[in-house]
Amino acid sequence: MKYFTLILTIFVSLTSCRTFSPVAYEPPIKPEPVGIYEPNTELQKAILLAIGKVKGLESLDVDSDGNIYGGDKDGRIIRITLKGEIKAIAKTSGRPLGVQFDKAGNLIIADAYKGLLSMDKTGKITTLVSEYKGVPFQFTDDLDIAQDGKIYFSDASIYEQKEYLYDLLEARPYGRVFVYDPKTKETQLLLDNLYFANGIALSKNEDFLLVNETYRYRITKLWLKGPKKGTSEVVIENLPGFPDNITRNENGEFWVALFTVRNDRMDSMHPSTVVKKMIYFLPKFMWPKAQPYGYALKMDGNGKVLMTVQDPTGEHLKDITSVIEKKRQLYIGSLYNDRIGIYVLP
Repeated sequence: MKYFTLILTIFVSLTSCRTFSPVAYEPPIKPEPVGIYEPNTELQKAILLAIGKVKGLESLDVDSDGNIYGGDKDGRIIRITLKGEIKAIAKTSGRPLGVQFDKAGNLIIADAYKGLLSMDKTGKITTLVSEYKGVPFQFTDDLDIAQDGKIYFSDASIYEQKEYLYDLLEARPYGRVFVYDPKTKETQLLLDNLYFANGIALSKNEDFLLVNETYRYRITKLWLKGPKKGTSEVVIENLPGFPDNITRNENGEFWVALFTVRNDRMDSMHPSTVVKKMIYFLPKFMWPKAQPYGYALKMDGNGKVLMTVQDPTGEHLKDITSVIEKKRQLYIGSLYNDRIGIYVLP
């Protein structure tokens, strides 16, 4: 009887569906785990901090004293000192995701619900921008700060953060990239029609930026200077996992956090809009599940993958959403995990 009720509920929901409108999409055959993508256990060597004491520090940054900062799922900004002390120093009342210090020592925060925020050294939070042309951002996700102080940031989707998997199913290009100028208080749309615009990072010379299109397994380059200014191109595609945040190191190379590896069940469902509508109305526990897996890769500005660090078991580190390199150490954050990692590069 319960199965009949479930099927009836799905049927009624399908016939009355007005807002969810998925499109068919044929994902590329995922790359084989060989060569540069061959599994390794490097991330199992990472030092683990704050185990069981934090709740999803999605993105991290490190201040001049070596303290680690990030935002958790309860909306708190967390500081972890060199001595291992953990303290909540502010609260956004939203879901802080991307974080980065500016030259003045303010922590700039991309909050999924509140927009682009700034936290000063006392913990006071102010809103920089939360809308564009009178329409609130739906999913402020990640940011990078230029030398002149301008803040480049992504608005991932028309779905809110708690509904981001609907974007995966719908497979439409709702993501956008903006730039905010703190001097003029003006916001400019730079690029739209992106498939879940997630992490962004400026090049070392700031002549281009990279933006991760999570649900297309690819990274797009937007030219900011030179003869190609204003144009975009895919710099790498058919990645082995879901690219989340991206950061640049001092050498001009980029670290890409992969939330998990590709899901064969989900890839097989994308070509059918009927199947995706059925999944949409199923209880979440019946949806395809992400495989516990720790994964990050380093690449150059042209999309050449240089190395990967992995934890195939997902027992040490998993659900990785950010990787930043500081003094030959990788600081590793996660949207859901109860810890952060520090991996010393060989």
